[in-house]
Amino acid sequence: MKPDQFENPDHDAIRQLLQAVHSVAVVGLSPKVSRPSYQVARALQEFGYRIIPVRPAVDTVLGETAYADLYALPQRPDLVDVFRAPEHIGPIVDACIELGIKALWLQDGVVNEAEALRAHQAGITVVMDRCIYRDYRQLMGN
Repeated sequence: MKPDQFENPDHDAIRQLLQAVHSVAVVGLSPKVSRPSYQVARALQEFGYRIIPVRPAVDTVLGETAYADLYALPQRPDLVDVFRAPEHIGPIVDACIELGIKALWLQDGVVNEAEALRAHQAGITVVMDRCIYRDYRQLMGN
């Protein structure tokens, strides 16, 4: 990787990440069944991950207590999966750095090169503009 350019990890590294993760904080998880964030989070639960909804003004999603932001979480998640617009990524990266979260996944269409690079330079494993559900199905054989 060039120092001023972000690149996603290769497939082997993504597979290793998916194998190592147990808890996933889903930022922007919608309580609406029709929304991609809900469908992906439900699938992640079915794959055996603990989902931690991060969405203000919602009490629970998918049977799990929801939290207003990453700072409100009672424990540090293994991975933060983001369903927010690219312009909202900066504060999420700030929180990941401050809280010592080691992995950040920006879903399909969530592209913020500068923030992904900043997170990577802070020692966070970053996957950007990829679907965690699709990658899990492709790389983990389910």
